[in-house]
Amino acid sequence: MTSRLFAICFNAARPSDLARFWSGVLDWELADGPDDGAEALPRDGAGFRIRFLPSREPRSGRNRAHFDLTSVSTERQRQTVARALELGAYHIDVGQGPEDEHVVLADPEGNEFCVIEAGNRFLADTGVIGALACDGTQEVGYFWSEALRWPLVWDQDQETAVQSPTGGTKITWGGPPVAPKTGPNRLYLELALPADADWETERDRLVSLGAKHTDTGVGDDGRVLMLDPDGNEFSVRRSL
Repeated sequence: MTSRLFAICFNAARPSDLARFWSGVLDWELADGPDDGAEALPRDGAGFRIRFLPSREPRSGRNRAHFDLTSVSTERQRQTVARALELGAYHIDVGQGPEDEHVVLADPEGNEFCVIEAGNRFLADTGVIGALACDGTQEVGYFWSEALRWPLVWDQDQETAVQSPTGGTKITWGGPPVAPKTGPNRLYLELALPADADWETERDRLVSLGAKHTDTGVGDDGRVLMLDPDGNEFSVRRSL
């Protein structure tokens, strides 16, 4: 039995404040998290949660990953943008042109995200978080497809995307050029291993796929930090 995607984690200066922002934007439930953190939970209980963990690491460059939020109509896109701005988001320029229909914002701690225009076919039927859009190589897309056992739903011109067999949010990688890594990622994936699964077997499987160990060891909460083939941090919870 292999790991499943348990959470997308944000390292945050003010975890509770950032959790309130994202739970408000997504209309998810707000909950306390371990170690002075906080969480946003989907109301249907399906898919992953978003965890906000305390960190003193200063922001260093643009994030390697961001959320693409979906819109069922032009009016809903405007409502999502207005709600985000009211909660503390602000507009940013990442090189988008006047012809682009998506809106680029940053949350109160500077994490970029997009509100995608209605009618985007690639993100149809994915839910409010259409994608976690990442800078990354084709190799890392293949790695995560095998690690999560999620099928590739896009593999063209070195761009890749995976999606759970049950649907929901896609994870995408844009291919070269990949932004240089200037410090620990502020957003990263957290996997969870069922209690009856063997940790050593799963660790060896992930390493065989291209993951690497770090020297951080096992945390107090049972999480182990690893690196994917592009050097992005991810954690594995030893048991559910």
